[in-house]
Amino acid sequence: MLEKALAQVRIILVEPAGALNVGSVARILKNMGLQQLVLVNPQCDPQCEEAQRMAVHAADLLETATITATLPEALTGCQRAIATTARERSLETPLEHPRHALGWLLETRSALIFGPEDRGLSNEELKFAQRFVRIPSSSAYPALNLAQAVAVCCYELSQLANISPNTSAEDLSLSASSRRVSSPIQPASSAPLERLEGFYEHLETLLLNIGYLYPHTAASRMEKFRRLFNRADLSQTEVNMLRGILSQMEWALNEAQQSGTVDDTLIACNHAVADVSCDSQSSALSDRVALTQETDSPSVEQPGRTMESESPDETSI
Repeated sequence: MLEKALAQVRIILVEPAGALNVGSVARILKNMGLQQLVLVNPQCDPQCEEAQRMAVHAADLLETATITATLPEALTGCQRAIATTARERSLETPLEHPRHALGWLLETRSALIFGPEDRGLSNEELKFAQRFVRIPSSSAYPALNLAQAVAVCCYELSQLANISPNTSAEDLSLSASSRRVSSPIQPASSAPLERLEGFYEHLETLLLNIGYLYPHTAASRMEKFRRLFNRADLSQTEVNMLRGILSQMEWALNEAQQSGTVDDTLIACNHAVADVSCDSQSSALSDRVALTQETDSPSVEQPGRTMESESPDETSI
């Protein structure tokens, strides 16, 4: 049980610069029973003498470590990801204690992400995680060395995985979550992270096309959508359903544009709704509906298209 749960978790180091740290991390993984080490654009040679010396009897993990160019590539195949950070961030998702959050990773194929030694993870990199952990430390010097941070988190993972030989993965996570009051643990049916990224790209494209998003503010607004859907812990079926809805909306918009029932005035109304504050959005939306009703455009009969017969195949997305 212990080996199976921990074998699902990959430890990802983003742009590690120190060979000593990489070697130390390999040793820590072997100490704690983890097997997957992934290096994203490493800034050092993970096979060099320094790394080998620090790894000691874990040199085999350095040899089998996966090296990728980007973080999304490193997350391919994972269904869940937690990122580590030492700094206070303007994130809507709360920072959690490792002991309270990491059990969530033991339920399915997951990743624990660590940033570069000199800067930690950027906001752009953090967006690929669904949850965030912060190791409690002294305010006089809160930043831990990379290998130290990995050691603390891997120790917590191994302890959570070793609660009882007969404890299920779901019970492991529930045991950890019982000590916190944030979002409850969901069943381990989460969609692969690369599928989620495809959904977010699809959603952003559509929202840009209908004028809800502006190019210069799209990133910040999409961050809110990411947080919303990450809290839902979407399954693959749910992602397929949402993408099917987006595809149907794109088809309907294209049909309306070709028939002349969507004009620049209506698109401008979309921009107006996107710009107003949350308190006044309902008023702006009502104005938009009234404007649409006043437009004396002939209605166009839909070409008898049904989701069952002619919509895009959701399972192929």
